[in-house]
Amino acid sequence: MRTMRRNTDRALNGTVAALALVAAAQACSGDGAAARLAGSPLAAAPPSMRVLSVASCAPGAGGFTIAFTNPYFPAPVGRQWIYEGEEDGEAVSVQITVLDMTRTIAGVTTRVIEEREFVDGELLEVSWNYYVQASDGSVCYYGEDVDIYEEGGITHEGAWCASASGNAPGIFVPGDPRPGAMFPMEQAPGIAEDQGKVVGSGPVEVPLGRFTETIRIEESNPLEGGKGYKVFAAGVGLVVDGPLELTAVNQTSGVPDQPVLTQQVCGT
Repeated sequence: MRTMRRNTDRALNGTVAALALVAAAQACSGDGAAARLAGSPLAAAPPSMRVLSVASCAPGAGGFTIAFTNPYFPAPVGRQWIYEGEEDGEAVSVQITVLDMTRTIAGVTTRVIEEREFVDGELLEVSWNYYVQASDGSVCYYGEDVDIYEEGGITHEGAWCASASGNAPGIFVPGDPRPGAMFPMEQAPGIAEDQGKVVGSGPVEVPLGRFTETIRIEESNPLEGGKGYKVFAAGVGLVVDGPLELTAVNQTSGVPDQPVLTQQVCGT
C-alpha cells in the first residue's frame, strides 16, 4: 500500500501542498480533487468519533473470503486502476492490479494486489499487498512485500506481515464506513502503524469522471507525523490517493508485469 512512511520529505511536502489547495479552493474555485472536494460533504468534519474493533480481521475469526463484496473495494482478478498526479514537482503514476494469485498468511487465504509506482517515468516501487474480506464486510490488510528501487540497489523498507511476532492485521476499508469511524490500517509496531478515519462522504470528480457515492478516509502516520487522504467510490474503488487521481480502469489477465517482486517473505 502506498503510504506516507516512504519518501517522507516528498509526502510531507505533498500534504502541505494539498492543504494549501483545499484552502485555496474554499476561497476560489480551483482545479484538482482537493478543490472539487471543498464545500462538499467530503470536506465536512464528522459529527462524532468511534473506534472500530479489528476482531473480525483476526486470523482466528473465520468467515473470510476473497470474493470481495464491500462496494468500496471491488477486486475481481485482473482489474487494474491507473492514477496520475504530481508530488513535490515530480510526475507520479501508480498502477494497481488484482493478481491471479493468493497468499496464505496465519492460516488465512488472502488476495495479492500489486502496486507499481513510477516517478518521472522511472519505476520506483513494486509492492504485493495482501487483502481479505471479513465476515462483517471489512477489508482486512494482512501486510505487504516491497521492492524499492534506489541508486544503490533494491531495498524492502516498509514491508510487514500480520503473522510476524507482535503484528496483527489492520482494516483497509471498514464494512460500516460511516463518518467518524476510526481504525488501525496497519499493525506492525515501529514499521507500519498507519491509522484511518472516515471523515466524510459525497460527490467527487476525477479525470475518469464524477462519482456521487464515496467515502473519504484520512490516513495518519504516527511514526512520521504525516497525514493524507484516500477517497473510495462505490463500485469503482480508490479514486483519489493523496495527490493522485484515477485516470483509467482496465481489465488484464492478472499476471504480474516485469520486473516481478524480488523478495516475498510474508506468508506461503
